[in-house]
Amino acid sequence: MTELPKQPTRKITDDPYGAAILIRRLVMEQGIVYWRRYLLAFALMGLAAGATAGSAYILGQVINQAYVDKNVLGIALLSGVTVILLFVKGVATYGHSVILSKIGNAILANNQRRLFAKLMNESIGFYSERHSSEFLARLTSGARSITEVMELLINAVGRDVLLLISLVAVMVAQDPILSLIGLLVVPPAMLFLRKLVKRIKGLAHNQFTGSADIMETMQEALQGIRTVKAFTLEQAMQRQIDENIAIVERNSNKMARVSNRANPLMEMLGGFAVAGCLLYGGYSVVALGATPGQFFSFMTAFLLATEPAKRLSRLNIDLNSKLVGARMLLEIVDSPASEPPDDHKPALKLSTARVEFRDVAFSYRRDEPVLKRMSFVAEPGKTTALVGPSGGGKSTVLALLLRLYEVDSGDILIDGQSISAVSRRSLRRQSGYVGQDVYLFRDTIGANIAFGKEGASQVEIVAAAKAACAHDFIMGFPLGYDTPVGEHGTQLSGGQRQRIAVARALIRNAPIILLDEATAALDSESEKAVQEAIDHLCRNRTTIVIAHRLHTIMHADAILVVEGGEIVERGQHDDLLRRGGRYASFFRLQQREAGPPSLAPVTATA
Repeated sequence: MTELPKQPTRKITDDPYGAAILIRRLVMEQGIVYWRRYLLAFALMGLAAGATAGSAYILGQVINQAYVDKNVLGIALLSGVTVILLFVKGVATYGHSVILSKIGNAILANNQRRLFAKLMNESIGFYSERHSSEFLARLTSGARSITEVMELLINAVGRDVLLLISLVAVMVAQDPILSLIGLLVVPPAMLFLRKLVKRIKGLAHNQFTGSADIMETMQEALQGIRTVKAFTLEQAMQRQIDENIAIVERNSNKMARVSNRANPLMEMLGGFAVAGCLLYGGYSVVALGATPGQFFSFMTAFLLATEPAKRLSRLNIDLNSKLVGARMLLEIVDSPASEPPDDHKPALKLSTARVEFRDVAFSYRRDEPVLKRMSFVAEPGKTTALVGPSGGGKSTVLALLLRLYEVDSGDILIDGQSISAVSRRSLRRQSGYVGQDVYLFRDTIGANIAFGKEGASQVEIVAAAKAACAHDFIMGFPLGYDTPVGEHGTQLSGGQRQRIAVARALIRNAPIILLDEATAALDSESEKAVQEAIDHLCRNRTTIVIAHRLHTIMHADAILVVEGGEIVERGQHDDLLRRGGRYASFFRLQQREAGPPSLAPVTATA
C-alpha cells in the first residue's frame, strides 16, 4: 500500500497577517513607543480596579455594621470611605481614559501619515490598477482599526483583567466555594466563542470592501456630476449605490447576528452562576452561620465582575473584526514601493538640455508594445513636435521622459546623462509639464500657480501669471489671486485653467518644457490666449509638444510623425508637406475639416 505524502504542518507564522502575528507586531511597532504613557495608564487602571473592589468589600462591612453590630458610627465612617474610593475611581478612570485617547490619536495620525507617504512612493502603474476610493477606505477605516485594536488590548489587559482580578480576590476572600461556583461557566463559554471567530473574519472583510464600494460609487458620481446630469444617469447611479448599500446593510446585519450570538449564552450561563451563588450563599447564611455582609459583599463583587468578564470573553471576536482593517492598511504599507525614493542618486545637471531617446522600447502590458525601439533627439532650445493618430505612443514619450514609467529597453539621455541614473526629483524639477486635462488643487489661484515652485513669492506668482496671459482675468475676480478654484478647478473655464497651468510651469523656470495637447480641448478664442502663453513658456527652452491641431506646430523646428510606436516621418512642416506622406495627409484632412488656420503657431526659437 502506497503511503500518501504527508501534508506540511501549517504553522502560525505561515500567515504574516494572522491574528497572533499581527497583534504581536502592532504591540511591538505601535505600542512600545508609548510604553511610559501606557505604564501610567495601567497604574491608574489598577487604582480604579482597587477602588471598585474596595467599594464591593466595604459594602459588605456596612451591611454587617447595620444588621449585626448596629453601629451607626461605623456605618458613617465606612460611608465616608466609600465616597473617597468612588472619587478615586472617577479620577483614575478619567486619567487613564484621556491618556489612552491621546495615544490612540497619535497612533491613528502616524498610520495615516505612513500610508500617505507610501502612496506617494508608488508609480502611475500602481494606481491604474486600483480605484482611489480603496485608498481612502484604507486611510480612514484601516488606520482607525489599528487604533481600536490597541485600545481593545490595553483595556483588556489593564482595565478588565485588573478589575476582574481585584473583584475575584474579594470574592475568594469572602467565600472560596462561592467563587468556584461562579467560575464554572467560563470553560463552556470559551468553547462556544472560539467557533464564532472564523465567521467574524469573513464578515469583517466583506464589510470593509463593501464600504469601499460605496465610497467608489459616490466619488465617481460626484466627480462626474456633469456627465451624470448630461446623460440623465441619476437613477442609474442611485440604483448602483442602493445595491452597494444593500449589500453592506445585509452584511452588517449578519455581523450583528453573529457577533452578538454570544450574548444570550453568556446571560444564560451567568444566570446559572448567579442562581447557584444565591442558592449556596443563602444557605450558608441561614445554615452555616455566614454573615449577611459577607454574602452581600460577595454578590456585589460577583455582579460587578460580570461586565469585565463579558468583555474579555468577546475580546477574540472584537479583535478579529478589527484586525481585518488593520491588515488592509498594513498590506499597502508593507508592499515594496513601485517608485522608491532614489535621492541617493546624483542630481541631473543640465548645460544645454539636449534630450535623446535611444532605441527606447516600452509596453504597459506584456506582448503589447507601445514604443518600438524609438530614437530621436530634441535639440536644445528648440521645439520638437510629436504628431500622429491616437494610441500611437505620443503621450507615453512624455511619461517616460518624466520617469512615470521605466523603459523596457534602450535609454533616455539628457545632456548625455541617462535619466535612470539620476534622481527622479532632480529630473522632474528640470521639467515643466502642461497637459490637456489640467489638474488644479482645491485651493486659490495663487496657491495653484505657486505649486510650480516651492517657496514662490507673490511677486513671482504675479510675474508668472502675466507671462501666461492670466493676470488680467485673475484680477477680474473680486478676490484676485485669493480666488478659490473649486474642486478640480470647476469654478474656472477651460482656457483659464490652462493658463494657470502654464503659469505654474513658467514659475518653475525649467529648461525642458513638455506639452501634451495643451490646447486641444479649447475654443478658438481660448486657444489663442493659451497659445500666446505657451509661446512665452517655450521661448529659449527645449520643448517637446504633442499636437492634435497641426496648425499650432507648423513652425516647430522638428516634427515627428508617430504611428504604431514608431517614428514613420520626421522633418519640418514644409518638407513634410512636399513629401506627401502621412503628415501631409493629416494636415490636409484638418484643413478641409476646419478651414484655414487663424492662430499663431508655436514659434521655434534658436
